[in-house]
Amino acid sequence: MKLVPTLIVGLIAAAPLCGQRADPRAVELANLREDVRLLQQTVAELQASLAQLQRDNAALSQQAESGRAANVTLAQLNDALAQLRQSTDAALAEQKRDTLRSVAQQIAVLAKETNAAIAAVAKGQATRPTIRTEFSDDFPKEGVTHTVQAGETLSTIAKRYGVPMKNIQNANRIADPTKIHVGQSLFIPGSTGPLMPAPQVRPSN
Repeated sequence: MKLVPTLIVGLIAAAPLCGQRADPRAVELANLREDVRLLQQTVAELQASLAQLQRDNAALSQQAESGRAANVTLAQLNDALAQLRQSTDAALAEQKRDTLRSVAQQIAVLAKETNAAIAAVAKGQATRPTIRTEFSDDFPKEGVTHTVQAGETLSTIAKRYGVPMKNIQNANRIADPTKIHVGQSLFIPGSTGPLMPAPQVRPSN
């Protein structure tokens, strides 16, 4: 396609010389001028292409940089999540160990108490009041009389009158404090009367 302008220029240059012999230098000069024009046009096209390539390259570089930044951010997020998961797993494991340790200690204490209770029962030493065989006269000789009511124990009677239970045991020669009965008359040494009202006993159905 580039040869057509060259031929046209050559024909135009050769037209006035019809019938005459063409000057070779003039034809060569015309050809050179056309080649220069074509070269200039080609250079302009190349410059435009180069500029477009530079713009495309800049856009691609920007996209690549954004992609790298996104990748870095994602990698940092994954690292943070991994560290958080590791910390959480460690905390849960420690809590589980503490819980198991506490449960084991409680089981050990319960087992010890159970074994002690079994041993006491086997020896006939379960938690029963100590049976007294000796009594002391070291108690006040003045006091009041109390009639045992339903639901009362020697301990509640002592608290009601505000006196030591051992004084009631000594004054009344009570060997087993669990062996008092309703209607029994007890001497309460050192008391002038009850400090608390009698407990309310619900009637049996």
